[in-house]
This record gives sequence, C-alpha cells and structure tokens, in this order.
Amino acid sequence: MRTKALGVVAVALAGLLTMTACGSNSSSGSSSSSGGSGGGGGNGTVGVILPETATSARWEGFDRPMLQKAFKAQGFDADIQNAQGDVQKFSSLADGMIAKGVKVLVIASINSEVGTAVANKAKKAGIPTIDYDRLNLGGSSDYYVSFDNVGVGQLQGQGLATALKDNRGAQVIEIEGAPTDNNATLFHDGQEKVLKPLYDSGALKLVHSQPIDEWDNQKGGQVFEQLLTGNGGKVDGVVAANDGLAGAIITVLKKNGLNGKVPVTGQDATADGLRAILRGDQYMTVFKPIQDEADAAAKLAAALVKGDKAGADALATAVSKDTKGNRDVKSVLLTPHLVTKAEVKQVVDQGYIKASELCSGDVSAACGQLGIS
Repeated sequence: MRTKALGVVAVALAGLLTMTACGSNSSSGSSSSSGGSGGGGGNGTVGVILPETATSARWEGFDRPMLQKAFKAQGFDADIQNAQGDVQKFSSLADGMIAKGVKVLVIASINSEVGTAVANKAKKAGIPTIDYDRLNLGGSSDYYVSFDNVGVGQLQGQGLATALKDNRGAQVIEIEGAPTDNNATLFHDGQEKVLKPLYDSGALKLVHSQPIDEWDNQKGGQVFEQLLTGNGGKVDGVVAANDGLAGAIITVLKKNGLNGKVPVTGQDATADGLRAILRGDQYMTVFKPIQDEADAAAKLAAALVKGDKAGADALATAVSKDTKGNRDVKSVLLTPHLVTKAEVKQVVDQGYIKASELCSGDVSAACGQLGIS
C-alpha cells in the first residue's frame, strides 16, 4: 500500500506553523474554548484531553487548534487540556470535565490504563467518550478516531525496503515507540508485513528491534548508539517510529560520520523531519493530515450528543480490535501518506508548513532545486 497522493489539508494558522517549526508548544495544559463571534457554544462543551508535549510538537501545534476549529464548526465550545505526560494530571483533568458536565469526552491517552479509567468514569456519568488517535485496550469507548496505523508501519517498511533494495543483506536496527502505546504496536505490525519476509529471505538482516518507553527521544538515541556500538559501528538502515526518534538517531549517525549514508524512516512530517529529509539525513516520513482527524472526531461527537447512533455508525465504518477487552471498536481510520524528498513540495503546497519557515539555512538550496518557494 504505497500511497503517493496527499490528501487535502486545511491551512494551519501562521502562528501554529511557527510553533511547530521551532518544536515549541504554547498554552500547554491550559483550557481552550472555541467561543467568539460567528459560532461555537450553542451545543454545549466538549472536553478534550491531550497526552503530552515532550516527545511530539503535534499535540499543541496542530491537534489543539485544529480540534478547536472542528468543534466550533459543529457548534461546540472545546475545553482542551494537556496532561503533560502525567497520568495523575490526566485523571484529574478528566474529573474536572466530568464534574462540569461536558457533552462528550475525547481522550488522547498517555496509556491504556489511564485512558480506560477515565472512560469508565465518564460512562458512569452518562458522558460518551471517543478514543482519539490511540485506542485504549480494555477500555469502554464505543468509538475510535485515528489513522490506519498498520498502514503507517507499512509505509515505513516500504520506504526502508525501497532505500535498501540494491543492498542485499543490509543490516537494519529498529527503534520503536512505547510498548504501552497500542499505536506503536500497530506501527510495528505494519512494518513486519513488509520487512519480515525480507529478513526471512536474507535480503535484509535485522540486528535488533527495541521499543522505547514513553517515546523518549533522548533514550531512543542512547539505545540506538548502544546497538550501533554493539554491532561494531555497522548499520545500513534504521526504522525510526517517528520523526522525534529519527532526529535522535541522526544525531548519533552524525557523530559516527554515517548521516546521509544510512536511510532513516520517520513519522508525523514535522518541520524538523522535513528538513532532515531535505538535507538527506532522513529518507522518509509519514504524513497524517491531522485536520481530517480533528474533523472526524468533531462530527462523531456531534452525532453522539444528538443520540444519533445511526449517524455515528455511518461515520465509523471501520473496526479496530481491542485485544485486551476482546471486543471490536467502531472506528474512523484515515489514510496516511508516504513523504520522501520528492513529496515535500506537496506538503508545502497544501499548507501544512510554509516555505518561508521550512526553507531557511542549510536546506534553502534543496528547496530551490525542488521548486519549493
């Protein structure tokens, strides 16, 4: 499943793009309502809990404003809070929203345990919940909105396989996401669909595959360096589960004079990841149009508030398996897109990041060659 055509993405606000390019996050942990002239609020308030900011700029840089915009379009205020990676804070934020009587609770959980506990509390209070981006295994949410995360992994595997196609027996190190994040499991499952047959045939050689607790970029870099050293400083390709881990890996490769020589995968199409691709240090990333995800969550929430189960089911046409709860969860699963150097311009052209914010410093020449302006 190699997808080259990029989906339509709403243009992000200029300030949003600046935050993402710098990897910074504003209003962390603060509430955010969609009030203002011309809409919002008429149907009540939806609560949204985001997980953290330490490992990815997406949550504050993209999800927050895009969810706010999407819920406003559906006639809701959005109380959006960020737990900053703290499970106790995640739980207390949920308690506050439940006590306030939000119409729907949207959960982008830190892990399945806290996500499940929060969903169960909301259910007792009669508040519908939606698992957002990450499915809570063993949970009670009736709906789930995300991307095809097995598909994300397949794109990563295909990207690496393409980069190494002329290097039989190439040695690969895999640096995966948090073992407590079901998405990380799905990414790896997708990678395996592509890479395991190549490992089995000897076309590629797996040195080691290591999940990284809490998606910790610094730890990911340290683990990669240890694996590289243990393999005699030899590696031909690296599966990195997201752009943050890819950046840490590239730092290690630079120390060893290997950057630009070893293809590295990624995910999220962050500003740093796209720059690394333009430099030639990262081979590919996976682009997920977050506005589409936010819009789907808002439409689903609107149907649940109206008690329109048929309408909700019409939106959630896919099914995700909760392996812990042994249940099928009705899902909206959106299409991810592979981005190599040749596709970076398409991301810019569709408003995901501005050329002026991407094409500075040492990547300006690459932007010129690709017609990015």
